[in-house]
Amino acid sequence: MLKDYKIILASGSPRRQQFFKDFDLQFEIRLKEIEEIYPDNLKAEEITNYLAELKAKAFEGELADNEILITSDTLVWLNDKALGKPKDYDDAFQILKSLSNQTHEVITSVCFKTTTKTETIFETTKVSFRELSDDSIRYYLDNYKPFDKAGAYGIQEWIGLIGIHKIEGSYTNVVGLPTEKVYTYLTSYLD
Repeated sequence: MLKDYKIILASGSPRRQQFFKDFDLQFEIRLKEIEEIYPDNLKAEEITNYLAELKAKAFEGELADNEILITSDTLVWLNDKALGKPKDYDDAFQILKSLSNQTHEVITSVCFKTTTKTETIFETTKVSFRELSDDSIRYYLDNYKPFDKAGAYGIQEWIGLIGIHKIEGSYTNVVGLPTEKVYTYLTSYLD
């Protein structure tokens, strides 16, 4: 499938890379350092859309005609506030403490860029944590070091197993990529 196209994944995330391997699609990884700064007035998916598109713009003029570039961004949205990746241990602790006994949204935007068009899709999933004790938060941070993850946690890790009691929407979106939407979008290129 998609043999006439070359898929370029611009993500250093091992989880996103694994999803593309699991799709059984041939792809290449190309990375660029991007300063992930967005205007203060943006909210929720406006932020992730903006950042996914910003990451794609870095490749402007570099794509071949048969290449599809894929960039993405994920954030946790709680009480009208964006929670990205933690700055350090203390920040991660405070983020997880704020998620305790709350329902938050995980929003992932995925930007598809070719030489002729740029399109962005997004997915929102609601995730509910039970109350997390300080000891369980410290155990998780000490043993899993989730400092590269939006919201300072991975649903597929220990904290997800013991702390999440409900999700509404796409599980893979919370891991970092709404796989069903991405796959549907990519296979639409076959039509």
